[in-house]
Amino acid sequence: MIVDLPKFVAAEEPYWTRLERILAQRQQDPWAPLTLEAAKELDYLYRRAGADLARVASFSAEPEMRRRLEQLVARAYAEIHGPRREVAARLRPWRWLSATLPRTLRRHARALWLTVAVTLAGAAFGGIAVAVDPEAKEALMPFSHLRGDPADRVAEEERAMSDRLSGHKATFAGELMTHNTQVALFALALGIAWGAGTIVLLFYNGVILGAVVVDYLLACQGVFLAGWLLPHGVIEIPAILVGATGGFVLARAAIGRDDGRPLAVRLRAVADDVATLAAGAALLLVWAGVVESYLSQYHEPAIPYALKIAFGLVEGALLLTYFGWAGRGRAAEAAP
Repeated sequence: MIVDLPKFVAAEEPYWTRLERILAQRQQDPWAPLTLEAAKELDYLYRRAGADLARVASFSAEPEMRRRLEQLVARAYAEIHGPRREVAARLRPWRWLSATLPRTLRRHARALWLTVAVTLAGAAFGGIAVAVDPEAKEALMPFSHLRGDPADRVAEEERAMSDRLSGHKATFAGELMTHNTQVALFALALGIAWGAGTIVLLFYNGVILGAVVVDYLLACQGVFLAGWLLPHGVIEIPAILVGATGGFVLARAAIGRDDGRPLAVRLRAVADDVATLAAGAALLLVWAGVVESYLSQYHEPAIPYALKIAFGLVEGALLLTYFGWAGRGRAAEAAP
């Protein structure tokens, strides 16, 4: 029996408010991993609210308080004992795209910056190698059309007046999407080997990128290079980095430093984030494939370089804005 109702409410109100905030946070982002400490807190607050409900159930003078506790306990019970709500969340593509994907990437910002650092290191190595020894590109370039003189290739591309991909644009775009998605997912999957494979693949991709950029710049073909690479590259390269970020998330779970949980538990804890990053990388690469097939492969006089460069810069700015700010409002509203 409650002797002093105001004192009881004053003592218990912080616990009810805390439980409401946790439940609101879970509703906003059902994919967010729940740590052991957070799960224990949720269970404790649920049991405490249940005990409080039992104490006020016969207190007819406060029907609003009783209804509030009944709803709170019911929501907590559904969160703990009910079916997982992630299934419903996965069927809400707009929420996933507008909030879950960018927030997941920001949550693993350190892993993302590691992918950037490894790629830049590879680019520096490839660029220096070509600058010091131009013949090195024979060993570094994986495609034959990149091993020749950049000036000759530019002249050939600008002389070609016919539509080389006429009737084959969709096929070419599909091949690009398939190949690049395989690279991104391969970089992610290699994370299970403690991230070593992911690092090697990122470094190698960086070497190719750096070698190509320096080779074309030394040949004074920077404008052609920007018009060729920017439209699809500002999406394609970040997409591979997003996939590789998932690889490093997987690697951290596999290593489990200072983590007493079993490997299977650690992998389950990051499974949703890894799946989100993989899907995000694949989605970006679909767009990059379309742009490369329908825009990047066409040069002056067919399409002005300035237009292609401007298109790429706008794409890059939009992508940075999306990953940097999308979903922040919802995160703030759900913050405990």
